[in-house]
Amino acid sequence: MIFATAGAKLFIGGVKDTQSTDFVESDFSTETWTEIKELESLGSFGDTSEEISFTSIGDSRTRRLKGSRNAGSMEVVMGIDYADAGQIALIAAEKTIFNYAFKVEFNDAPEGGTPSERLFVAAVGSASEALDTADNVMKLNASLWVNSNVVRVDAAAGP
Repeated sequence: MIFATAGAKLFIGGVKDTQSTDFVESDFSTETWTEIKELESLGSFGDTSEEISFTSIGDSRTRRLKGSRNAGSMEVVMGIDYADAGQIALIAAEKTIFNYAFKVEFNDAPEGGTPSERLFVAAVGSASEALDTADNVMKLNASLWVNSNVVRVDAAAGP
C-alpha cells in the first residue's frame, strides 16, 4: 500500500551524540519531541555508499567497492512562523556545533494503530529565509546533515 506525503510531520529532539554503531529505535525512547510546523517539503534522506574504484593494469578492468556510507542532507522547506516552537528550536540548533535527534512521522497509521517513523541524528547545517516575489509565502529553508543511520519504524496495528 502507498501513502501520500501529506500529513507527515517533522520533530526535533535534544542534543544527541553520534555513536560508532547504528542507532536503534530504543536509542530515541527518552527524547522530548517538538514538532516543526508549516512544512512544505521534507526533501530526501537515506544511505548512499561512497564509491571506491581500482583499475587493475593486468586485466584492464575497473573494480568498484562500497566505501563509507552517507545518509545525505535533508532539505526542509517551511512557511516562516515566528511563533512556532519547532522552527525556533531549529534556528537555535543551527547556531550550535551539535547534532540533534530528529523524527519524521508519516500519515500511514492503520485504524487505531501507530504511524511509521524515521529516526536519525543530524546537525542543522543551515537555516535561511527565502523571500521570493510578492505572491509567495516567506520560507525557512533548513539543511539537516544526517550523521547517523536512519532508523525505520513501521506502522503498527492497534490493540
